[in-house]
Amino acid sequence: MTEDEQQQLIRALRGPQFVRERHGSLYDRGSSDSYYGRQIDPHYGGVGGDSGPRVDVTDADSIVEYLAGYDWNETHGGKKDYG
Repeated sequence: MTEDEQQQLIRALRGPQFVRERHGSLYDRGSSDSYYGRQIDPHYGGVGGDSGPRVDVTDADSIVEYLAGYDWNETHGGKKDYG
């Protein structure tokens, strides 16, 4: 098992909020907040459908995962054009 596969397994076992590909995950919400120009506000869910209600987080693992998505979009992603 590669290191990336191990990390994916660990995230999956910790809960759906750690599955990066899932809509509403910590990573997804972080990257979305960056894309829309919002301030850092660690949370997951709250986007309708199967993502469930918004859950604010304060534990270190969740914040790190949220910030990974936020930082990825800041470095590699785009920003919404409100013009």
